[in-house]
Amino acid sequence: MKELYSSEEKGLLMIPDISGFTDFVIKSNMFVGKYITESLLKTIMDSNILCMEISEIEGDAILFYKYKNLPTFEETLVQIEHTYKDFQKELQRLSKQLAIEIPLSLKTIVHYGNFAKYQIGTFEKLYGAPVVEAHKMLKNHIAEYPPYALFSDAFLKANFKEPEQSTVEYDNCEDCKYLPEIGYIHYL
Repeated sequence: MKELYSSEEKGLLMIPDISGFTDFVIKSNMFVGKYITESLLKTIMDSNILCMEISEIEGDAILFYKYKNLPTFEETLVQIEHTYKDFQKELQRLSKQLAIEIPLSLKTIVHYGNFAKYQIGTFEKLYGAPVVEAHKMLKNHIAEYPPYALFSDAFLKANFKEPEQSTVEYDNCEDCKYLPEIGYIHYL
């Protein structure tokens, strides 16, 4: 009999999200857009120097997670900057190859908390309040034009020294329900 409950563990959640994606999909040729999206998502996946696991690819975002050997703030920042650099390099390569301007950027969400895994067929999914909160963090009004990384306060307080500056004001969203406290914004 299949185990009903998977034990929950504390872990890191990271979501690199391609900004400008909705307009891009609507305005671009289906085959060219698919090719660009596939190339950019593969670049994000390949830039995973923290050896995080992938829970799912969500259209224009990848949900990474890690339970053991949690990275420090500095290591996480290196990961984010590495991903952004690879993303920009691939964006420039595609732009040159296809002779078009590609108006996309990247924002990254970092959160921490207790979550569990469950399986539906061959798919492994994550479950828990931090998963919902991390997705809510994507919908913010912090920056009109990314790139940036947004770190939850829970992530910063988990097990490492906090960065020198933290944010005071987070969001002016109309529905901030389930939004975790934000501890730091890093503009790339």
